[in-house]
Amino acid sequence: QVQVVESGGGLVQAGGSLRLSCTASGTFGLGTMGWHRQAPGKRRDLVAVVDSGGGTNYADAVKGRFTISRDNAKNTVYLQMNSLKPEDTAIYYCYYSRNNAYWGRGTQVTVSS
Repeated sequence: QVQVVESGGGLVQAGGSLRLSCTASGTFGLGTMGWHRQAPGKRRDLVAVVDSGGGTNYADAVKGRFTISRDNAKNTVYLQMNSLKPEDTAIYYCYYSRNNAYWGRGTQVTVSS
């Protein structure tokens, strides 16, 4: 059974930084891992993704501020978030995808102005 667990959310002032972590267990090989986010009343949108070869893709809203990276030995993906803005406030969901997609329960990120 694949399990995906996020950590690292919290409350930060605008301009600050946070680092999210996500570990997938019970997997059967490298897959694509990434982060989506969902603000209240809005749809869940892609934030950043890294494939098994290390290729990355970012939403325009976070380019230049967020960096996604992975540690294949730990099956863990990280999201370094700098220069945070109030509009980055959302629940951040991690996923692991290989044939099927598996989601974590999410971690709250709140950015105060």
